[in-house]
Amino acid sequence: MAAATACVSTGCCSITSAREGYGRQQQGSPSNAAAKSLSRSSFCGDKVAASLKAQAWLPATPKRQNAAMGPIQVSSVLAELDEALEDGTEEKARVDPRTVLSIILGGGAGTRLYPLTKRRAKPAVPIGGAYRLIDVPMSNCINSRINKVFILTQFNSTSLNRHLARTYNFGKINFGDGFVEVLAATQTPGDRGADWFQGTADAVRQYLWLFEDAKNKVVEDVVILSGDHLYRMDYMDFVQKHRDSGADITISCVPMDDSRASDYGLMKIDDEGRVLYFNEKPKGDALKSMQVDTTVLGLTPEEAAAKPYIASMGIYVFKKDVLLKLLRWRYPTANDFGSEIIPASAKEFNVQAYLFNDYWEDIGTIKSFFDANLALTSQPPQFSFYDATKPIFTSPRYLPPTKIEQCQVVDSIISHGCILKGCSVNHSIVGIRSRLQEGIVLKDTMMMGADFYQTEEEVAQLLKAGKIPLGVGENSRISNCIIDKNARIGKNVVIANTDNVQEASRPEEGFYIRTGVTVIEKNGIVKDGTVI
Repeated sequence: MAAATACVSTGCCSITSAREGYGRQQQGSPSNAAAKSLSRSSFCGDKVAASLKAQAWLPATPKRQNAAMGPIQVSSVLAELDEALEDGTEEKARVDPRTVLSIILGGGAGTRLYPLTKRRAKPAVPIGGAYRLIDVPMSNCINSRINKVFILTQFNSTSLNRHLARTYNFGKINFGDGFVEVLAATQTPGDRGADWFQGTADAVRQYLWLFEDAKNKVVEDVVILSGDHLYRMDYMDFVQKHRDSGADITISCVPMDDSRASDYGLMKIDDEGRVLYFNEKPKGDALKSMQVDTTVLGLTPEEAAAKPYIASMGIYVFKKDVLLKLLRWRYPTANDFGSEIIPASAKEFNVQAYLFNDYWEDIGTIKSFFDANLALTSQPPQFSFYDATKPIFTSPRYLPPTKIEQCQVVDSIISHGCILKGCSVNHSIVGIRSRLQEGIVLKDTMMMGADFYQTEEEVAQLLKAGKIPLGVGENSRISNCIIDKNARIGKNVVIANTDNVQEASRPEEGFYIRTGVTVIEKNGIVKDGTVI
């Protein structure tokens, strides 16, 4: 992409690398009818046969030793071609990425991630020290060569729009018919024109007219994505399986074991992978009834025995005409894909399951977000940003390397542009432009960093005036905590939640507690000597 940059933190410095967008279109082999027609043509001869063999549509024949052996018999070449075609050995046509449109749903209020979503949209929440959640589906689209992307937004979308404009700007380089466009919730004339987005399906419905626009005429399939998942996926393989199966709708799913299955919407499939029905977060006997033979989707017998359930990832591929029919005519009042459109469609449309047997995490809650971030520090992590072949892109910030002076850092990620002096960091993530002073102990903590620097003179003036600068002050001890951007934590602060409080809201003191995790809100101020 033009402005997109893959950022990798390496302890005390950062490495940025640019990557161009799209590979060339892969060409499929001709249809049986076309090839057979060609084989009957009077123009068939040595050149055509050689071309076909070079593309692996004909078996190779021994080279002629000398001219005395005579010319190749065209009839034998044609017979070999017919036999190859009848055996079905020709390769299936590959999906052209230009015929695929991606829609990323980013308009939810994000109540489960509050207070991280107090002033930003859910896809704009920082992750991994240097990225935002929206970078995950956007990078998957880029790495899958999908260059038509819409992002639907509604709540607190200012920072999300700014990040998208800075990072995924297609305007400076010609990407053909590719685009990245933000579609904000709007009000229009008409009976329902005054309504904001009522759900995921309604958000797409309100922009159906745009998906039929002239620039989208070549689109055959629409990929619906969520903005709050952490995973790395080749969407073109997803779409390829969708087309090969002849499905109207294909749902991406992950295998689940007994311990986690009841937390997700589960699917029941037949022996051909067709979805029969859904059950949302079943318990007890209802859970047992949702077991399926996951070897049908490609798992080994051992894997299938350990994970006998499949859970929807909330990622779908629709035939474009089917999507238009469902939203406009068949279910004009349905507001949600997962709970309304998809379960109802399984009764009358060909809905197939696509198995994604790799790391995937729904990080829509404070607890899951916190755990997924700290899991990045594991050795080796289940998900890694350190993949040069399929990078996660983000905004280029041009920050200097991190400076570390007399510190102890263990199993942690230190992003770029940080200043650490005489502190201890253990099993934590330290975000961009973070400042940690002497005597600090940071453990099991996700620190998002800051949007700007304060000079040494500014810091000295603030301290002299009895105010608190950005970052964490001297001799503070922090654990099991999320520190949002631009937070100011004073000296000798203790954040440990020793009383194991599960839920609390103290906005006047700059913090919340959600499922036992302390969250210092964005721009929050924690005074010197505070104990949480």
